[in-house]
Amino acid sequence: MRTLTQWSVADYQHMRDLGILDHRRCELIKGEIWDMVPESEFHRFINHRGVNYLREMMKGKAEVFEAHPITLAESEPEPDIAIVRLPDTRYLQHHPYPEDIYWLVEVADTTLAYDLGTKRKLYAEAGIAEYWVIDVAGKQMAVFRDLQDSDYSSQNTVSEGIVSCCFS
Repeated sequence: MRTLTQWSVADYQHMRDLGILDHRRCELIKGEIWDMVPESEFHRFINHRGVNYLREMMKGKAEVFEAHPITLAESEPEPDIAIVRLPDTRYLQHHPYPEDIYWLVEVADTTLAYDLGTKRKLYAEAGIAEYWVIDVAGKQMAVFRDLQDSDYSSQNTVSEGIVSCCFS
């Protein structure tokens, strides 16, 4: 009988520290190491624009990380954008934990189902208060809020206007 090896966050971080995963774009999701889909130029553009906007808006209120890991109980995903507590020096020894995170953003051009399903559930189970998914092809954004029973009870899809975050 075959079984899948489940990796802990400590195992994954140790592999990273040893350089085993240096040439891989991957993330740890519930004990499994998943390859990340290569980023298209347009994905990078949308992500970069969003980060620039949020850094301006959150200046002095929160730190805005772009495509860096966060540490959850059994996972170490790399959301496209993470808005986290200040000061940035609190992350010298560890990546942001759920209690450090105000909200997360994923930009979905080829990963929409994954971001709306797997990632949404992962972030909700970790207690992340708010989660946004930018649907590039659909030209809209899903905003997930109101955690209840390890999931978001509120989903609002917007295609225009201004969205206020849980932090403002």
